[in-house]
Amino acid sequence: MKIAILGGGHGAYAAAADLSEAGHEVRLWRRDAAALESVIRTGSITLKDAVGARDVKIALATSDIGAAMNDAELIVLPTPAIAQDDIARTMAPHLVDGQVVFLPPGTFGSYVMARIVAESGNRADVAWAETGTLPYLARKHGEREVNVTIRAIRLPTGVYPARKEAMAIDVIRKAYPAVHGCGDALSGALMNAGPVIHPPLMVMNAAPLQHFERWDIHNEGTQRAVRDVTDKLDQERMAVREALGHGAPHYPLADHYNNDQWMYGDAHKQLVKSGDWRENINLHTHRYITEDTELGLAFLASAARYAGVDAPIAHGLLAIVGGFLGRDLRKGPRTLETLGLDRLTPAELRRRLHDGE
Repeated sequence: MKIAILGGGHGAYAAAADLSEAGHEVRLWRRDAAALESVIRTGSITLKDAVGARDVKIALATSDIGAAMNDAELIVLPTPAIAQDDIARTMAPHLVDGQVVFLPPGTFGSYVMARIVAESGNRADVAWAETGTLPYLARKHGEREVNVTIRAIRLPTGVYPARKEAMAIDVIRKAYPAVHGCGDALSGALMNAGPVIHPPLMVMNAAPLQHFERWDIHNEGTQRAVRDVTDKLDQERMAVREALGHGAPHYPLADHYNNDQWMYGDAHKQLVKSGDWRENINLHTHRYITEDTELGLAFLASAARYAGVDAPIAHGLLAIVGGFLGRDLRKGPRTLETLGLDRLTPAELRRRLHDGE
């Protein structure tokens, strides 16, 4: 299958190498041509995992998004949600009928990006899908080297518009067999693990993050008190899903720590052992704040307001982060209020998400 990978981060390089090794024709697009130069020059990415290290040939590495997307059946965006608006405008002229765009994860980006593309004048019949996490726990170790600690074994995925769910899931599963449908885009967005696991870790580790040059929030930073808050926040997420009519499985985050039933299986020990997450984290600029809190947690809190679910942990964490950022995060760009969806009745919202705009 012809696949376009859009992005230049850990997930994009992991996807490009992994899917190429699986036999797909992969085109990797990165806006920064200079940063992509080593991949263009060698035509490969060094992939490291439990099997070892090997060079994997990439069909095309380019800063020309049109060349990457041309004839692609599947377009994968393993990019932070904060980049989605701009990428949507950049890719809009090149989307055509029948393509599937997959956001792992999405932060409701499937709906937002589709609307941006439509507003640009492109009315191509495209399916947009998003899942709960990246297909990989991965970190880049060099300009063209990526280390994959573990691959996801379950990827619940929502589709916008939901009327195209069966087609979209069939296409994505050619690349990621772990994908399974979980309903519409709202259901997919409410599977996102980042806004549940990362805001408590950032808030409750704020002092050591600012004091130490490097700190592993998943090791020393994950103590019982943090876990308790995370579990409560996840219970709020699941209550919102239920209130909005989205049934189980909800993939409770507790399974990430306690057993092998979560999206990555029994991954927490491997994540800590790798050492790749002992890093310098800036509380103002790291994606755990800019993506998972300002966008993702604000989205979750707005969905709780819409559904009438009491969510004191979500709103409390959002208020604390807003306190050190100096702004009210309840008015973020991914809230249902900002998107104008709060004015719809539940039936109207379900119809919008099923049919599209």
